[in-house]
Amino acid sequence: MPISRLRLRSLAAATIAAGLLSACATAPSTGPMGFFVTSTGSGKGADLGGLAGADAHCQRLATTAGAGKRNWRAYLSTSAVGTTQAAVHARDRIGKGPWYNAKGVLIAADVAQLHGENGITKANALDERGNLVKGRGDTPNEHDILTGSRPDGSAFSPAPNLTCNNWTSSGDGAAIIGHHDRTGLVTDPWALSWNSSHQTRGCGQDALKSTGGAGLFYCFAAD
Repeated sequence: MPISRLRLRSLAAATIAAGLLSACATAPSTGPMGFFVTSTGSGKGADLGGLAGADAHCQRLATTAGAGKRNWRAYLSTSAVGTTQAAVHARDRIGKGPWYNAKGVLIAADVAQLHGENGITKANALDERGNLVKGRGDTPNEHDILTGSRPDGSAFSPAPNLTCNNWTSSGDGAAIIGHHDRTGLVTDPWALSWNSSHQTRGCGQDALKSTGGAGLFYCFAAD
């Protein structure tokens, strides 16, 4: 058999193998809920009881929605505290994906897609019961979602603190939020960001409301 034909067969086999690998890496078009926006906040503004309190809130809401067997984590970053507490990056605490909303719609296949071309829109960023979350144009506007994160899902430097004292303050300070509906006053990329749009006017519930929020945050299944 001519060498050229052997090479063609080898190339064909390699192409098929690559296609199979790609297919295995592609997430199914639908799946169990692994992502939601909290239907309620803590009631204390950005004081969520730290990461542990936020995770527990995600777990409780998921349980009421019938998804309590999964391990739920809040998509929140925290800043370093001196030399005793290292920064925590939201992207590192939510598992590997894929993540689907309450109606089985794919939000992101993995962490890279989540921080790239993901499926987060007002129509898809549903709460744990599959309901739409109020956005710009609704009354009240609640599209500000707490994250404390940069666009790539990493934490900010300690100063200025942009996590309301690592989610334990309902007084002075500020937190970075994203817009779950991907809309803002302008069309600049920062205004349309799902996880890193602008900072709040404070950490209390009234301060969050004044900038278009309700103390809501994203939850992901990390298992």
